[in-house]
Formats: sequence, structure tokens, C-alpha cells
Amino acid sequence: MNFADCSDECLLHYYESVRRQVMADKQTGGRYRLAGANVKAYANRLKDEIDRRQLRFTPIDW
Repeated sequence: MNFADCSDECLLHYYESVRRQVMADKQTGGRYRLAGANVKAYANRLKDEIDRRQLRFTPIDW
């Protein structure tokens, strides 16, 4: 996905969605891997674009 075409709000929304998946995963004790390696790679690409745009966000605690 080309994040350069996304709005700032869209990027932050996508990143927050991943955060919710990670939090849900932690709440289930990591038993059900909702946020695996592919999701982490996706989040890292989002984070790179968010950093490039110098937007404020809270990094995901993996």
C-alpha cells in the first residue's frame, strides 16, 4: 500500500487499529495471535510514514 496518498488522519487511524489488535492479543495472553509478523511489518511501514510526516503518535508496545 502506498501510504503517501493517505491523509494524516487515515494513517493515524490505521496505526491505532493495529494498536487495538496488539492490545487485544495481550489481553488474551497472546494465545490467539491477532497481530503476527505481517501486521508488525505493516505497522512499521505506517510508523515510517507517520515519522516522515512528523505526526504525533504513541508507538505500539509489542
